[in-house]
Amino acid sequence: MIAKTPGFVNGAPRLLLRVEGLAVALASIVAFGWSGASWWLFAALILAPDLSILFYIAGPRLGAVSYNALHVYLGPIVLLGAASALAAPTGIAIALIWSAHIGIDRVLGYGLKYGDGFTSTHLGRIGRQAPG
Repeated sequence: MIAKTPGFVNGAPRLLLRVEGLAVALASIVAFGWSGASWWLFAALILAPDLSILFYIAGPRLGAVSYNALHVYLGPIVLLGAASALAAPTGIAIALIWSAHIGIDRVLGYGLKYGDGFTSTHLGRIGRQAPG
């Protein structure tokens, strides 16, 4: 049974968002493999979007805004479109790594952040104080 937490996505929609993240992550990783790009590049950049966590030093609101800006699919979709139009294989590879990162985060329950702190996400609370 999935715990219900007021103010967060619950039940079947939460499960669907996590399954969607799995599908995006797998599709991105498979496409990256087909692209012929270096797996070293993948390893070097897979956690790069999480550098946005550093903005939490300036406060939870700025931290949430910066984290969310790098953890929505819009960025990698725009980059993928531009890189495809410009025939830029490195840009395509980076877009696939970025979307894989977001998908993996969703599967693990790391959702978009609310401004009250890093542990408050649209998929529920994360960390030690998360409801059982």
